Amino acid sequence: MKTFCKSFFISILLIFVISLFLGCGVNPKQIKRMQALEEGISNPTTKEELKDAIQKYEHRVEDITSAAAQTGIWYKILASRYLDDGMYGEALKYYQKAIEYFPTNQNLYYWVGVCAGYMAKASLDYNGSGNFSQKENYLKLSESAYLRALELEPTYARAMYGLAILYVFDLNESEKAIPLLEKLLTIDTRNTDAMMVLANAYYQNYEFDKAVELYDKIISISTSPEKKAAAEANKKLVLEMAYGE
Repeated sequence: MKTFCKSFFISILLIFVISLFLGCGVNPKQIKRMQALEEGISNPTTKEELKDAIQKYEHRVEDITSAAAQTGIWYKILASRYLDDGMYGEALKYYQKAIEYFPTNQNLYYWVGVCAGYMAKASLDYNGSGNFSQKENYLKLSESAYLRALELEPTYARAMYGLAILYVFDLNESEKAIPLLEKLLTIDTRNTDAMMVLANAYYQNYEFDKAVELYDKIISISTSPEKKAAAEANKKLVLEMAYGE
């Protein structure tokens, strides 16, 4: 009988989790009725009944917590599958769902920032109405997600880099990228991608000498011919702008 009851509860729990995963939802009252049916406790009133109910339901907490955690993991996996396929809108939706289960996971916020950034680029003015509110909303979401990731993990290099990219190339706030990238380069001292973006930010803020110095460093340490060539070309543009060379 105990084996049957345990199997019955597991089946009900599985239905509940699958329904959540598919977005259909389950009536909590139905779950309570099913649990009460299994345990033989419905509406305890006396002290003895309440103590008995607590004892019988106490072990359910671990089962329910485990099921909720697994649901959150499934949402993360589903989001990553959509991300791999370049379906950033769907990925964003399921990363948001995963955050409901893991609200202090910095990696989830990072990926929300990435997906929202891509969706901002896809939010074109298809109707020619001059309304870019959707794009602006995605950009704000991307920024807030990166900031939350850094709030949770202040040395999160990928979030620093993603936010810096947003500031330099999307929000026209390159001055905000400078301290982020300078901090990142104290953590990852040979990150030439970060150096390229920081040099660009220096250039946009008329710090030409710092930009040239950084391009020289990229040229000296990079093993990529393409990156060396890009740094050479950018250095030449900065020198022309600064000194007319």
